[in-house]
Amino acid sequence: MNRLYRFLTSMLLCALLAVTAHAAGLEEKVREHTMKNGMKLLLVERHSSPTIAAWIRFKVGSVDERSDERGLAHLLEHMLFKGTKTLGTTDYGAEKPLLDRIEATAIQLMDEKAKREKGDSARIAALKKDRDKLEAEAEKYVVKEEFAQIYAKNGGSGYNAFTAKDGTTYLINLPANKLELWATIESDRMQNAVLREFYSERDVVMEERRRSYDTEPEGQLWENFVAAAYHAHPYGQPTIGWMSDIENLSRTKAEAFLHKYYAPNNAIIAIVGDIDTDKTIALVERYFGAIPPGTPVTPVAVTEPDQDGERRIEILADAEPNFMVGFHKPTLPDADDYVFDVIDMLLSDGRTSRLYKKLVVDKQLATDVGSFSAPGSRYPNLFIIAATPRAPHTVAEVETAIYAEIEKLQREPVAAQDLQQILNRLEYEEVRQMGSNGGLARNLTEYEAVAGTWRYLIEHRQKVAKVTPDDVMRVAKKYLVRENRTVGFITKKEVGK
Repeated sequence: MNRLYRFLTSMLLCALLAVTAHAAGLEEKVREHTMKNGMKLLLVERHSSPTIAAWIRFKVGSVDERSDERGLAHLLEHMLFKGTKTLGTTDYGAEKPLLDRIEATAIQLMDEKAKREKGDSARIAALKKDRDKLEAEAEKYVVKEEFAQIYAKNGGSGYNAFTAKDGTTYLINLPANKLELWATIESDRMQNAVLREFYSERDVVMEERRRSYDTEPEGQLWENFVAAAYHAHPYGQPTIGWMSDIENLSRTKAEAFLHKYYAPNNAIIAIVGDIDTDKTIALVERYFGAIPPGTPVTPVAVTEPDQDGERRIEILADAEPNFMVGFHKPTLPDADDYVFDVIDMLLSDGRTSRLYKKLVVDKQLATDVGSFSAPGSRYPNLFIIAATPRAPHTVAEVETAIYAEIEKLQREPVAAQDLQQILNRLEYEEVRQMGSNGGLARNLTEYEAVAGTWRYLIEHRQKVAKVTPDDVMRVAKKYLVRENRTVGFITKKEVGK
């Protein structure tokens, strides 16, 4: 047995022992509690500082929208900052009739616009004027950003939310002695949200769409690339919705979606920090326990058909060239998904990764290169490689170089030391991500929602550790092939054209 082999064996044993110790620690620290209404609590006591991170993850995202609801989950993320029957208003009793009149007028306006060329332009103008007048009248009752103000006055930080294909999350960091304030606000929001300022906020989202997608070449590339890759599955639809989708969203439709899905049985709460677990469970039960469950989010029945040939998308724009290629793949907990985690790190994790070294350092074909899985994780997704060519090199040169590295994966076994380095980096990254209360809360809610159990955090490296060089070659040959890929790129417009 040579020294290098003994050294690598020793390093592997140390890494596995460290992984086992870390996993056992997390297993012991996470407390689970499921309420009668279906809400799942994940609690971790950490007494290093008198703070907490509180995350609420709703297991509903844009993938769960019907065709006439596209953009609703994202718009609701905006709307749920607007307040409740008691917060965000000076007089809900006086505000409510105005909100109802606004909605009735807005529905008539959308119905008339839906007639297109047969619509009555004079009636459209009159209805829009009436709606705007009613909104201005209702505005005098609005208290702007009251949630944020209350949290800020009580030491809150990082108050935010985000919507994706698979779910919607609301988060806040607070002093530990403000946990009951959080429970008061969030239980009120879950039961009594009022979608005030709906149409003005819809305009904000439409402007967001124009700014980030319609007039942004990289946004256009991403949207068209994903839409080309998915012909049947709703992963192909943009989370923000197409412009015509947003224009036809109503408060009535949004409220129906809200009351159906944004309920305890579709919610996962993680509270991490300076807490007493038993007292926290009692507190959450007191504030959230009486809230009735909604409709469970049902799995998407549509299966994306197998791709039978390369698809290519070009965006012609006044922008620098860009390139991406995506391959359909399974998602967790499929065994091949763990192999893709290895391939991802081999190709683009760090300055010594294969693609970075070949494209950025050695050949200087690109200014950057990376890989990732998207657009979601609940359903089969894409393994994507993206790169920015370095002038005067072209998209074609970058594409050829990327395929050369993929072919190398298909025909040459990965060295054992490369697999060991991946395990070491995974351990470092996972410890780093869970070092903060918020990082751990995010991971707990994410994997409980997507993988069905937060224990994916424990199992992940154990599964990756079982990946062999033969697995990498097999998966590369099976999925990273021409007929399974979608290619997208930006071509810079020529001057004067």
